[in-house]
Amino acid sequence: MNAAVLAGINQPVLYQTVADPQLGPGEAVVRVAAAALNHRDVWIQLGRYAGLKFPIILGSDGAGVVEAVGSPADEPWLGRAVVINPSLNWGDNRRAQGRDYRILGLPDDGTLAELVKVPVANLCAKPEHLTWESAAALPLAGLTAYRALFTRAYLRTEDRVLITGIGGGVALFALQFAVSEGAQVYVTSSSAEKIARAQTLGASDGVNYREENWAKRLKTAVGGFDLIVDSAGGEGFAELIDLAAPGGRIAFVGATQGNPSGLDLRRVFWKQLDLLGSTMGTADDFASMVQFVQSRHLTPVVDQVFPLAEVERAFQRMHAGEQFGKIVLKITPPDIM
Repeated sequence: MNAAVLAGINQPVLYQTVADPQLGPGEAVVRVAAAALNHRDVWIQLGRYAGLKFPIILGSDGAGVVEAVGSPADEPWLGRAVVINPSLNWGDNRRAQGRDYRILGLPDDGTLAELVKVPVANLCAKPEHLTWESAAALPLAGLTAYRALFTRAYLRTEDRVLITGIGGGVALFALQFAVSEGAQVYVTSSSAEKIARAQTLGASDGVNYREENWAKRLKTAVGGFDLIVDSAGGEGFAELIDLAAPGGRIAFVGATQGNPSGLDLRRVFWKQLDLLGSTMGTADDFASMVQFVQSRHLTPVVDQVFPLAEVERAFQRMHAGEQFGKIVLKITPPDIM
């Protein structure tokens, strides 16, 4: 089969022919119609991720058709259109992942290939209204946003919500999910164009976080946020503490800007704030997220679509950070699916 292979740190991702995956009991092989990138893939390429191994087929997001199964009991899955849950071996504790937890695409070969092997338990029927490309955009970022909003932060219709760094996959899913739930949503970005596009998706307003006194202006306009979703951390986290309403919740799903240099715990406890760490999610979170997308007829935002043979171009776009939505790779031609 053809696949996108990373041979080492800071190496280009290469389009190569590799061996087909070998099935075991309880596993399925999916012929991938489309796959999508995540920042996780870029961190691996840069060597800024734990548990590195090479060569590796990257990719956590994918959608396609089940081509083979390893157990007779799983044969009803054959020929079905599916999206793949990239959250492997979560464990029995729904509150936190276990020691054996891992994410598809490292250490297991991932979805940037014509075929991918996954546990049958990680298959979920593709929402019928989604194209292959939009279905492939859903798994990792959709799961992360859903768990942060609903499982961890208990999103309510009456909430005033702030989502930072709009344009990336998790932030956009958080926006779409919160708007669909009826919440009033605001966003931040360094791009006026991205803020304007977020408003077309239902955001009430947004501010440029590179402008002076952006947090003060936002607080004056809104008064305070019941729920804030952040993936950056860094020095800007102090402003989020200030922007949170008394009794508010801050759900953070990443730390792309590193750790805050100082965290004023007095302000946290005096305002009765909940700081909620969240990442990925359980099998139940994934199933609920896909059902939410199906029932609300939501469509993931796709930035650009590249053929698998141009995978390094797709990675360069992710590196540039200019995307609005998910970067998708078309893998198996539609006439084959």
